[in-house]
Amino acid sequence: MSTATDTRFMTLALSLGRRGLGSTAPNPAVGCVIVKAGRILGRGWTQAGGRPHAEVVALAQAGDAAKGADAYVTLEPCAHHGQTPPCAEALIAAGVVRVVVAVEDTDPRVNGAGIAMLRAAGIEVETGLCADQAARDNAGFFLKTTAQRPFVTLKLANSFDGRIATGTGESQWITGAEARRAVHAMRARHDAVMVGGGTARQDDPSLTVRGLGIEKQPTRIVISRRLDVPLMGALARTAGEVPVLMCHGRDADPALQDTWRGLGATLLPCATIGSQLDPRDILKQLAAQGMTRVFCEGGSALAASMIEAGVVDRLVGFTAGLTIGAEGLPNIGALGLGKLAEAARFDLVAVRRVGNDICHEWARRA
Repeated sequence: MSTATDTRFMTLALSLGRRGLGSTAPNPAVGCVIVKAGRILGRGWTQAGGRPHAEVVALAQAGDAAKGADAYVTLEPCAHHGQTPPCAEALIAAGVVRVVVAVEDTDPRVNGAGIAMLRAAGIEVETGLCADQAARDNAGFFLKTTAQRPFVTLKLANSFDGRIATGTGESQWITGAEARRAVHAMRARHDAVMVGGGTARQDDPSLTVRGLGIEKQPTRIVISRRLDVPLMGALARTAGEVPVLMCHGRDADPALQDTWRGLGATLLPCATIGSQLDPRDILKQLAAQGMTRVFCEGGSALAASMIEAGVVDRLVGFTAGLTIGAEGLPNIGALGLGKLAEAARFDLVAVRRVGNDICHEWARRA
């Protein structure tokens, strides 16, 4: 039976696992702690690129002392041979006597097989400790496995009255420097940063993580049916340095497709619904590319299409203390709702002050 001590070590393992968010896809971001007699012998998390896995890193730190130890792992150890041997085998070979697992792996190649392998070797296995937090941390990995799409965070920074730009299109800067730095940290915890073609044309964003010293930049995704994004803009100029993925309609100009490929971008033809690209098809194809977590930064038309499609898992809002008025651009485009009952509902999970702005986070209601 799990104890308060077990919870403390699993909480540490979860915090370690979160260090890998944004850098381990298509693998999950896992944490592991090796403990004997109350002393931590090894700590590990899944490394950039998805390997080595957390268990292997922690066991390497523990060395021979891992024999007779307990292992705390935030996700069921893998049981299949991929580019690395199974972590369940590594734990068995190290001689651990007990493994505490937060949550089982939904990947059909594992899905209980790792736990069964450990038990067959005579190792005591406990499951379910801090399972809710572990499931939230790896929601993108689970969605990729079970729903064939990544986890989607929609971030919007707006004025007190919900505007993202003035009537003339001016938007820099509504929120302060502290909020912008917080957004960069959020980008770093995702596999990709996504914007619509209108935002790419209007703001000419770079969509990179700056000022945090990270090594792996998220992929930059632009949703543009016609590929009519400036060829002299920041994204085009840097497509050969930081990955750019252009989601476009199958009828996009072949010459533009060739030009973007020549600049170094990856092109992803997607299905359309009416005059817009289909958000569900976009996300299905991104999952097939190995992505588990996507950070969508709008604009208003893309935000509306994602909400309407029911694929937004988390809302992050930064609200500034200024008003722009009705002539300003709303943060979410038309949804065509006739009744409040038709509106998507989200549950508040966090509110905090960031500089002179407010950050509020909401989770999709189950």
